[in-house]
Amino acid sequence: MWFQLKSYFKFLLSSSDQHGVHSPFVYNLVTKCFYDTKNKAAYQKIADYRKAVFQNKKLIEVTDFGAGSRVFKSNKRKVSAIAKNAGISWKRSKLLFRITSYLNYKNALELGTSVGLASSSLASNKDLEVLTIEGCPETARIARETFEKFNLNNIELKIGKFEEVLKNYHQKTDLAYIDGNHSKEATLENFELLLKLKHNESLFIFDDIYWSKAMQEAWQEIKNHPEVTVTIDTFHWGFVFFRQEQAKEHFKIRV
Repeated sequence: MWFQLKSYFKFLLSSSDQHGVHSPFVYNLVTKCFYDTKNKAAYQKIADYRKAVFQNKKLIEVTDFGAGSRVFKSNKRKVSAIAKNAGISWKRSKLLFRITSYLNYKNALELGTSVGLASSSLASNKDLEVLTIEGCPETARIARETFEKFNLNNIELKIGKFEEVLKNYHQKTDLAYIDGNHSKEATLENFELLLKLKHNESLFIFDDIYWSKAMQEAWQEIKNHPEVTVTIDTFHWGFVFFRQEQAKEHFKIRV
């Protein structure tokens, strides 16, 4: 926690808004998507899904393949508690939806379904096909039940370890959203596996890039990768683009 607080203060001192961004692509993304405050019809469905999982008091047995939880001491957890402590925020739920719409994406791959908060935000874009992967069978069961309840038929959910599913997955991916194993080794391994799925317009979003010193080190390695051109650090998320027509550049943007 102390590492995250120090990192956040450093981020505030070194980040900016759209001013000073000279890349037209990044400037438009920030002003027309990140900072878009207009209401969207899809927000209501996202809000309803969130309400359903936040009110779900079922107790489930969680299998954790990641870096572990800083909140939970037991693997028996209420669905509502998982949503509260491990789920995407309302603000970022809306942003995730806007990103897929603004960039006109047709498919998305999510590593780490949890109870489906981010999945439902993605799938609220009816033009988007979503594949989401979850390691824990019980958590996946809750997500699948809730997807069905909200008729989110554009989501396919696979249960398994990320690396095992990715090794047998070959479809080019517009958006990859990575919010699962927060260890450096697993993050970099998943990044390497995802590289085979990218195209020039692909976007990878890494959640919790300041979760630990090791995760920040992983983020630095990803930024420095020769195939990466543009990155945007919003503190909670790290955006990775591969646009070969663009010079390598890194941004820190407050969202």
